[in-house]
Amino acid sequence: MRKIFVKIRMNKTELQQLKKLQQQSTERSLSNYIRKLALQKPIIVRYRNQSADEFLAEMIRLKRELNAIGNNFNQVVHKLHILERIPEFRKWIMENKILQENLARKVGNIEQKMNEIHQQWLLK
Repeated sequence: MRKIFVKIRMNKTELQQLKKLQQQSTERSLSNYIRKLALQKPIIVRYRNQSADEFLAEMIRLKRELNAIGNNFNQVVHKLHILERIPEFRKWIMENKILQENLARKVGNIEQKMNEIHQQWLLK
């Protein structure tokens, strides 16, 4: 049990630098990080591939957008099916059913590939 306090003084810039270094490590608290530094114990530093992180973030945004587009498209098609009684709409719906199926398949393929890439990066 730790009962002794050790105080140090630093300016804001130094504290920010220290916190940044601590966040790059696996240490969750600043106290543990400083304790390990002071006692010269090993500190595990996480290595992050910045370009991979940026790519993954962009893919997650793209996935959300694709899901939203797919949902909107499905809602439009559902509303069009209500108008199926009108011959002009019925013809248009039948002609575009293949387009809808192709779009849904392609979005599904993209989503599956994005999930595969995400799983691979999680393992690294």
